[in-house]
Amino acid sequence: MKYRPMGSLGWDVSALGFGAMRLPTRRFNRMRADSEASIRLIRHGIDLGINYIDTAFPYHLGDSERIVGQALQDGYRNKVHLVTKLFMPLVRQASDYDRYLAQQTAKLQTDYLDIYLFHALNAGFFEKVKRLGLIERALEAKRQGRIRHIGFSFHDTLPVFREIVDFFEWDIVQIQYNYMDTGIQATTAGLEYAHSKGMAVAIMEPLRGGSLADPPAEARAVMRRVDPHRTPVDWALQYLWNRPEVSVVLSGMNTRQQIDENCASADRSGVGSVTPEEAAAFDALVAIYRQRVLVPCTACGYCMPCPVGVNIPQNFGVLNNFSSQDGRFLRWMERFNYRRLASKKGKVDRQNPNGDASLCVRCGKCLEKCPQQIVIPDELAKVQAILGRGERIDKHFE
Repeated sequence: MKYRPMGSLGWDVSALGFGAMRLPTRRFNRMRADSEASIRLIRHGIDLGINYIDTAFPYHLGDSERIVGQALQDGYRNKVHLVTKLFMPLVRQASDYDRYLAQQTAKLQTDYLDIYLFHALNAGFFEKVKRLGLIERALEAKRQGRIRHIGFSFHDTLPVFREIVDFFEWDIVQIQYNYMDTGIQATTAGLEYAHSKGMAVAIMEPLRGGSLADPPAEARAVMRRVDPHRTPVDWALQYLWNRPEVSVVLSGMNTRQQIDENCASADRSGVGSVTPEEAAAFDALVAIYRQRVLVPCTACGYCMPCPVGVNIPQNFGVLNNFSSQDGRFLRWMERFNYRRLASKKGKVDRQNPNGDASLCVRCGKCLEKCPQQIVIPDELAKVQAILGRGERIDKHFE
């Protein structure tokens, strides 16, 4: 495992971090995590040198923190830097900071957190942080030894990012960044700005919700021309590790093979290792993907559960897959996948939401949860129009 400076915090972090948002799920409830399988995977990653574990209050409907806490028993807690987050949608008053911190450390079976982040800050949640005096709460928790470093994860625009960065001497920021998302949310300029302030930078969504792991045929052809043996995942990860501003790249791994391959990729990583030929290939990949992606959903699942049972990420995934296919048969298969979703309320599985876009009632509860700021009801209407009624893509997307 390669290790990199954790900003100006004075310790080194594994190039690859373990993101506990996409753990193996239970057989009959895919929104909940399988404890035994997840514990084995987390410990396997630590045994291979991963020393950064990231979780959060809502992941797997609360299972993630509990499972991570169990995985870090038997001496594993001392081998890692442990990170979780204050889930801002639930915060109503200043005392909620201490209440949730106490609950989370108890679930994680630890006396302290190495890093405690304000979760998914945007302009609205940042105003809540200021209004409730939550920075002061964080500083007091740090003085008490309950947390060691203060930071935030981010989902908004560059001006908001700069405003938040300048507000306080943060230790760390976690941003969405990959070779497709250099110009949205924090952007490359924001990445560089945070680094210039001495902040550690953790990267989430390095594979854009998995879409960069399964590129269209023309993208794979670009990769093979440069190196026929490299995987799309390795391409995406090396792009990030090439940058000196990046401290750690988080990956939501849910199989032993993924852990082994990503750790091997980390072993090959290094700042400035991308060649001019590879840089040109990345430009070509971006151009290909931009022609294919209709809805910028990363399948993070923050929008779930939907009150009426629509599986929002799956609907968008089917539409994006439909758009990326060239052949008539492959597109027919994606329409078939859409028809397999439930189109009637009585057939919705509440444990494993399976509703199609036609069930959306435009309640708007998903809107404030979406980190990508997707107008979900409008996009679901397009999914139904294209996949349900057979309308042309160009009628709804330019």
